[in-house]
Amino acid sequence: MTLSQPKADLQRYLQSARDALLWKLEGLSEYDVRRPVTPTGTNLLGLVKHAAGVELGYFGETFGRPFGEVVPAFGDDAEANQDMWATPDESRADILALHRRVTEHADATIAELPLDAVGRVAWWPEERNRVTLHRILVHVISDLQRHAGHADVVRELVDGAVGLQSGNDNMPPGDRAWWEGYRQRLERAARDAG
Repeated sequence: MTLSQPKADLQRYLQSARDALLWKLEGLSEYDVRRPVTPTGTNLLGLVKHAAGVELGYFGETFGRPFGEVVPAFGDDAEANQDMWATPDESRADILALHRRVTEHADATIAELPLDAVGRVAWWPEERNRVTLHRILVHVISDLQRHAGHADVVRELVDGAVGLQSGNDNMPPGDRAWWEGYRQRLERAARDAG
């Protein structure tokens, strides 16, 4: 049995969420990583940009650890949802580089502070805005895993690719015909129930 190391365990799950989100961009065209595939405009590159903003706020500002660069999409005067899509002037490489710099900043915060370090989430209600690093790690892991799930669905809608991680799709075996039959069976069951 391996003994638990709480901070290392949390950081491993955080990194797993990051990796899952970034992996969903691999092999896609510039158009496909930006393409809005839901009525609310959800797209893969926007999810990565948003995730960078999440980590920047929670592991930077919350613990009084400024990032050191201005990121207009995350500023107080940013357009609504500006963090959820890439403008034509923002390249995939730019957003991935920003994400990398932000995760390095977040990882430094996690490494340098104890789990019981106290911070303040300025955008949360006063009665619950004092937090610990532990609570923020759990919150951010939950948030990024949620967005990794969004990315799973978006990627499947873009090109049919599915999976948990590179080399491990975590799906039952089946060819295209099997999946189509399975989907039709679910459609029939839904219609029969409804």
